[in-house]
Amino acid sequence: MSERGMSVRELADAVNDAIGQLTGRPGATSERTVYRWLSGQNRWPQARQRLALEAVTGLSAVRLGFVPRGKQHDHDPVRPEEGSDVERRRFLGAAASTAAVTISLTPNASARPARPSRVGTADVVRLRAGIERLVALDDERGGHGLEHVALAGAAEALGLQERAATQRVRQRLFALATDYTAQAAWSRIDAGQLDGVEARLERALTLAGLAQDSERSMQVWNLRAMLARQRGAHHEAVAAAEAGLVTAVARRSPVHASLAHARTAVCLAHSGQARPALRHLARAEDKLTKADLQQPRSSWLVFYGPAELHSLTAIVHDVVGRPAEAEAASHHALAELGPAYRRNRAHTLARLALAQLHQGDIEQAFATSGAVFDVMAGTVLPGRLRLLLGDFQRDLLARAPRPMAHEWTDRYRTQWSGS
Repeated sequence: MSERGMSVRELADAVNDAIGQLTGRPGATSERTVYRWLSGQNRWPQARQRLALEAVTGLSAVRLGFVPRGKQHDHDPVRPEEGSDVERRRFLGAAASTAAVTISLTPNASARPARPSRVGTADVVRLRAGIERLVALDDERGGHGLEHVALAGAAEALGLQERAATQRVRQRLFALATDYTAQAAWSRIDAGQLDGVEARLERALTLAGLAQDSERSMQVWNLRAMLARQRGAHHEAVAAAEAGLVTAVARRSPVHASLAHARTAVCLAHSGQARPALRHLARAEDKLTKADLQQPRSSWLVFYGPAELHSLTAIVHDVVGRPAEAEAASHHALAELGPAYRRNRAHTLARLALAQLHQGDIEQAFATSGAVFDVMAGTVLPGRLRLLLGDFQRDLLARAPRPMAHEWTDRYRTQWSGS
């Protein structure tokens, strides 16, 4: 439930929707029933509820922690009840269209199973799993190339909301459409292809309003600040970042507030306002110390924590002329980054190389920049990362002996300039 961001009510609804695919009538699982599962008071749900749970989560009942009647250990093999194999095949075949938590990343409409007339929580869970998979791919190799898949997800969420069973489900589908549309915009930003991004973000902001979701609004303002900064519209970037700061979610959630302050700091640094940038950076650090990072978060925000704050801190310090502090922050970020964040690791290494170069440590900067290509080996470099390496090459030409600068260009030309 934590991984999927599901409440007790949502899990009960998803189970009931899945049961409805088998019987033609929704189940009667209540919140009290779910609490009994969570507490261990009910250690082996009814057969249809077990099958529904397996369909919704993609895990067996035993993997979910339930214990078959008569079994002494969780790892004992499960003996199927008589006739359960037949029922399982019927049930999973009927429920797969709405309850499976893994979705294809192929936007081919003809490959999708038929949808039931009633759209409920199970569809929300399935689409949420899809955006989580896109985010995981983005972390691994960068967001470039994911735009068409994200747009297909947004279109499906919007199509389903017209048949939503409740207003609550409809708003969640609008929120998911926001997530997918924002992911499509981010795909182009990360690829360095900025044409059309603003229109995507305008659409995402409208969808966030329809979802009545201030967190999604902040998500969009965060991306708008990044877009404006990448275009060199620094005052617009500051305004967008400050708009994220005043959203309701940033006022009530320390982790959201920390990101909003850090983004504002980066934009202020690029606009030449060093002292306000450092003040916002201090506020970002303070807010993060008050955040409970163990609490479930929306997929778009999972990346943010100490590692990302250190990375943004490195950017601010380097831009305002404090390369030694930038180098220290980059090392902290690399120490905190998890193995899944390959693209972020490469980006932080590029920033570290710049900070070393700006201190005159040319040989170390040369070696560090080479590690960027090692980290991303086998994957096309995202356009945003290539632009950052372009900044490194320009500064290397200005500061390093010409033979060394040409050696760097010759060694990494193919990987760096590849599209």
